[in-house]
Amino acid sequence: MKQYRDGVNDLDIYNIAYKLMIDIHKLTLSFPKIEQYGGIADQLRRSSKSITANIVEGFGKQHFFKGEFFRMLVYSIGSCDETTLWIKTSKDLGYIEDKVAKRYIKEYQILVKKISSFTKNMKR
Repeated sequence: MKQYRDGVNDLDIYNIAYKLMIDIHKLTLSFPKIEQYGGIADQLRRSSKSITANIVEGFGKQHFFKGEFFRMLVYSIGSCDETTLWIKTSKDLGYIEDKVAKRYIKEYQILVKKISSFTKNMKR
């Protein structure tokens, strides 16, 4: 069973989401204290973590519930969109520079395309 669970580490979408999750977590540590717990920093961390967690959870359930991995990947796409909203909001509030925001928004857009492509290949 351990070998099966480790297979998620072989997925490109998981590795990209995990790296972005770590980057976003580190980025938000510099946000104002008021935003750390329940504020934008907290929301941004939660949404970025949700993407990765949904990929892992769906991967783990796929052999027990048909379609579960697909469903969890759709949730991951939604969390990518939420994350880009919080990045844009953070930029507009002056917590991150425009250049940084654009870079992360682009990376999340690429991740959405990769997850979408992955789900299309699953249907076949």
